[in-house]
Amino acid sequence: MNFIQELQWRGMIQDIMPGTEEQLKKEMTCAYVGFDPTADSLHIGSLVPILLLVHLQKAGHKPIALVGGATGMVGDPSGKSEERNMLSEDELNKNIIGVKSQLEKFLNFDSTLPNAAEITNNYEWFKTISFLDFIREAGKHITVNYMMAKDSVKKRLESENGMSFTEFTYQLVQGYDFYWLYKNKNCKLQMGGSDQWGNIVTGTELIRRKSGGEAFAFTCPLIKKADGGKFGKTEKGNIWLDPNKTSPYHFYQFWLNASDSDAFNWIKIFTFLTESEIQSLITEHEINPSERKLQKKLAQELTIFVHGEKEFQKAVETTEKLFSNTKAPAESLSVEDLNSIEGIVKSEFDKNKMVNGVDLLSFLSENNIFESKGAARKMIQNGGVSINRQKVSDPNMNVGLDHLLHDCFMLIQVGKKNYYLINVL
Repeated sequence: MNFIQELQWRGMIQDIMPGTEEQLKKEMTCAYVGFDPTADSLHIGSLVPILLLVHLQKAGHKPIALVGGATGMVGDPSGKSEERNMLSEDELNKNIIGVKSQLEKFLNFDSTLPNAAEITNNYEWFKTISFLDFIREAGKHITVNYMMAKDSVKKRLESENGMSFTEFTYQLVQGYDFYWLYKNKNCKLQMGGSDQWGNIVTGTELIRRKSGGEAFAFTCPLIKKADGGKFGKTEKGNIWLDPNKTSPYHFYQFWLNASDSDAFNWIKIFTFLTESEIQSLITEHEINPSERKLQKKLAQELTIFVHGEKEFQKAVETTEKLFSNTKAPAESLSVEDLNSIEGIVKSEFDKNKMVNGVDLLSFLSENNIFESKGAARKMIQNGGVSINRQKVSDPNMNVGLDHLLHDCFMLIQVGKKNYYLINVL
């Protein structure tokens, strides 16, 4: 099974330029994916392009991860309803360092390999190009009519907010990336999300018009949740790849709590399991869905891939302590159990404040469990808060020393999955 066939059965190809598969069969091909450094960490939405590069390298081709230090200063309008805030150069540099360090975990950069991975930053070539040089080098080869025909441009021009000239030029800047990599790295293929198709083919067109060369492209579908929710988003925001932003435990929980229909799709896209292995898993899952074998395997594969075996084991241990016997009293969790729980939010609280009791709403907001007393009150009234596995019904109650586990802990649960451990000292 070749690279394209591998991606097709996994459901990872949406649009593909004619001749792409033939090019990949013909020779070791250099291909790239661009990563936008809008934050100092990638999130799980970036896993698909990362996996494209990993699959590419496994198939014997050469991957380039391009971090957009220059394009990050412009902002990609694709799929956006309004212009994003501009980042400062210092913010961009910080983000680029973070993104590069993450990409280095997933690809093989051994320089002795003929298909060793590379990371490059498009600021390296754009910093030496003047505006006049750019419009002569790139601008004259792509017509305004061609650029305006792109869906990402048309939608914004028809919107209330319109489109700035800065954003309008984005596809030309990205197209020049492809041309530069083609000319200097013999890069003949660009991959990306389906929202990038217009930008990508601008690059292939620039290569054709400017140098008479032939380049190729394909895109993968944007990941969607079966319930219509945005993939990778929770009530707390993005699921980040940085363990300091999203703990391995919460990362593990995201995949573990996937719906059956999502798990059926995601197990193919986000793991390296073979088609026969996945089919066997699906069959086992359908026999007894309550065991959630599909979700457990999905969570295992992804947590190990991103955070490693050790962090996966910690996430499993925490999950078992918190969920394996929720009907058992919280007192059944030993001091050692509570101290060893990894990944949940932990904080400290002054024991002296609890001697005469403290009102629950203040306690919850002071420990940053809720952003306000009003939010805490609403959640309690909706039955969404438990203390030491006991549901709380009165938002006006006081909590004191008699509420502590082992005289020093309070385990608070908000909703089904969010736990907080307060160490009262």
